[in-house]
Parts: sequence; structure tokens; C-alpha cells
Amino acid sequence: MLLPSPGRIAFGGLVTAAFALMLAPVAMVMVISTFAQEIVSFPPSGFTLDWYVNAWQRQEFARGFVSSLQIATLATLIGVPLGTAAAFALVRGRPRGGAAMQTLLLGPLAVPGVVAGTALYMFYLRAEFWLDRDITSTLEGLVAAHVLLTIPWTVRLVTASLQGLDRAAEEAAANLGARPFTVFRRVTLPAMRPGIIAACLFSFIQSFENLELSLLLVGPGRTTLPVAMLNYLEFRMDPTLAAVATVQIILVAVLMLITDRFVSIARTV
Repeated sequence: MLLPSPGRIAFGGLVTAAFALMLAPVAMVMVISTFAQEIVSFPPSGFTLDWYVNAWQRQEFARGFVSSLQIATLATLIGVPLGTAAAFALVRGRPRGGAAMQTLLLGPLAVPGVVAGTALYMFYLRAEFWLDRDITSTLEGLVAAHVLLTIPWTVRLVTASLQGLDRAAEEAAANLGARPFTVFRRVTLPAMRPGIIAACLFSFIQSFENLELSLLLVGPGRTTLPVAMLNYLEFRMDPTLAAVATVQIILVAVLMLITDRFVSIARTV
């Protein structure tokens, strides 16, 4: 039996250390959510699940969760088709200035969220003056802002999926007499499915977890879960926020596991 080489052992150790470093904060949040004392300290005086009950009973978290779920769903349903169409046009159409167009579409990923939120807030104020209607703190305004998050992720993931797609099947279908739309519907679109599903997953997560972009665009009548958590932190610092964060972590993990069941995320991202 051959023993692993020292280099392979060292590489495995580095990979394990990297995963441990990334997962340690997540594990710490989940552990803190069960601490019995209100002020977090080590070692804990005991363990309890009362903070989950407290989070469940607070209406601001429930309203924020529903709002975040609604906004993320609508932003994904709008942004993913638009981003998919843009990616398909850029990769297959190869228009003039395609590189500049792609850079523009991916631009929101490079802009800090606070800067983007401030710019959108100022734009909404100007638009309210022109249109004589409320935009800030409305569902429509928040969804439009979050679409700016979903389109870049969709363009990035679907473009990568299209660039790695073998066009032999499409050419064979066209040679057999299939019309272009039939080729797209029966051959190209199913091949794009992994990229589209991954785009839906990451778009939903980015929208659901977003704080910086939403911070200046919410109001008393509508707030998102991350903003509700930040508002709670202004007055109290108990493990209730760790309990809410744990629920979010579990939700995202379940979504990723379900998605990976139907399409391998590792092959797409």
C-alpha cells in the first residue's frame, strides 16, 4: 500500500485549514444562538433555545422575512430572464461593443452596495419629483433596486454556461431541418439549464441577504430582514440575532442542497 506523499499531505492540510477558516464564523454564530446568557461571554453559563422563541415572537422579524422573501422572489423572476437574454445575445450575437456591454452589465458587482444604495436613493428622489408619485420605500422601488443585483449574477453564470456549451448538437438539429426557435427551445435552452438554475439560486440569495443596497430604500411601512436585524442591534445585543442568522444559514443551505440535487453547482460556478 502506497503512503501519500508529504506534498499531498500538506496540500490536504491546507485545504482542510481553509475550509475550517471559512466555516468557523458560521459555526460560531450557530453556537452563540444557544447561549443562555443575554450578554455573550465565554464560557457560556448554559444553553437554551429561548432566543429562537424570542425571534419568532417579534413581529419586525416576521414582517422583514416576508418582505425579503417577496422582494427576492420578484427580483429573481424579473432579473434572471433579462440577464439570460442579455447573456445569450452577447455570446451568440457577438454585437459590436459586446465587451463594453458585458462590463456595463457586470458593473453592479464592482460597485460597493452603500454607494449604489445612495445613488439609487438620490435617483428615486429625483424621479418622485418628476413623476409626482412615491418610489422610495415601496415594493416596486425595492424590487427594481434588487433586479440590479440579479442581472449581473445571471449574466455572469449564464455566459459561463454558454461559453462551455458544445454547439455540435445545435448544428445537427439545424442540419436536420429544425427551425432556429425549435433549436433554441429543444436543444440550447435545456443545455443552458444548469447556468440558469445556478443564476436563480445566487440571485435569490444575494437579494434575500442584501443589506447595503436596501438600507436607504426601506421605510416604516416596509423593511427587509437584514435591515430589521440591524435596527434590533441598535437597542439590544442578545443572541436573538444569532438565532435569526442561524435560520437564514439553514435556509440558504437547504436551497443549495436542493439545487445541487438537480444540477451540479460545482460544474457551473
